[in-house]
Amino acid sequence: MIEKVEGIILNERAFLENSKIINIITKEYGIIGVIAKGARTLKSDLRSVTSKLTYGTFNIYYKKDKLSTLKSVDIINNFKEIKTSLDKISYATFILDLTEQVMKHTNNLEIYDLLVSALTKINENYDPMVIMNILELKYLEYLGVMPVLDNCSICGSKKAIATLSASKGGYVCHNCLTNEKIVSEKTIKLIKMFYYVDISKIEKTDIKEDIKKEINSFLDEYYDSYTGLYLKSKMFLQNLNRNIYN
Repeated sequence: MIEKVEGIILNERAFLENSKIINIITKEYGIIGVIAKGARTLKSDLRSVTSKLTYGTFNIYYKKDKLSTLKSVDIINNFKEIKTSLDKISYATFILDLTEQVMKHTNNLEIYDLLVSALTKINENYDPMVIMNILELKYLEYLGVMPVLDNCSICGSKKAIATLSASKGGYVCHNCLTNEKIVSEKTIKLIKMFYYVDISKIEKTDIKEDIKKEINSFLDEYYDSYTGLYLKSKMFLQNLNRNIYN
């Protein structure tokens, strides 16, 4: 019996002579492995709809805890704008890789909706770094290492927050300040807003470059310190941004 499953292809790999195995994140079943038979042949109807970043309804012969078999795909969004830009593709690739790692820690269905919203906004030409950072921050909740953004991470005071520190685990007030780098007041306010914002309802991402860099640097350092996740796609993205901003 064929099931219709909405999802996004996270990655693909060659299988046998002319087929593929694709990993799809779905709302119904989390991440599933699917065989796309003959998808690597030039004449196959599956060839163009089984690449990474394909978002659609997958018509499959579903097998729980085993490889399912793909019959056809109805495209929901081909993310055309993302695929025409190396910059956007780089952000999207990292987001897919990160999502896969987060899903290994929890199968919370909210993650699927967050991913769809983030990719949709990047495809609509919203700032990809801002969207990525918002998603990264939200994912920390599911990884169980959310930074403290409601009060000082050291003493608990809600007053006189001076900076944001990865090493101290979040906000630091003036009384607990030692040698931490001082970030702008705007950065302190914005990162908290990032956590609460609904990605699907974002209408603008106009943030000054210095503020963006402070937030991105904090999240990079925080992920390195608390998550144990080291993704090649993030390293590529960091090198890309160094070339752009330096």
